[in-house]
Amino acid sequence: MGLLDMFSKKTGGGIPDRLPSGSFTVDPHGEMVGSTVPQSVSPAVTKEIGQLVLTAFIESRAVNLPMTELVIEYGSYKIKARELRGGAMVFLAPRSMTAK
Repeated sequence: MGLLDMFSKKTGGGIPDRLPSGSFTVDPHGEMVGSTVPQSVSPAVTKEIGQLVLTAFIESRAVNLPMTELVIEYGSYKIKARELRGGAMVFLAPRSMTAK
């Protein structure tokens, strides 16, 4: 069976090969409408990110500084969110490690 083992997927001890990326949309109530984020990302994490993004958009409107886009660079992640009539579309992507 040694020959077949060459073609089997190796696991890296729980370490992902690369960080997951994708996008999801939340309605004005914070409920997820659609998602392309892999299932390896916890739904609790996407829900929390969605709630925080909606809160940022709501609070910016409350102080008369409405935002249409929010970009957060946190560690090796880049989170970009766009306001959609009370809801939001959130993009998750690994941040490029090359110098700009």
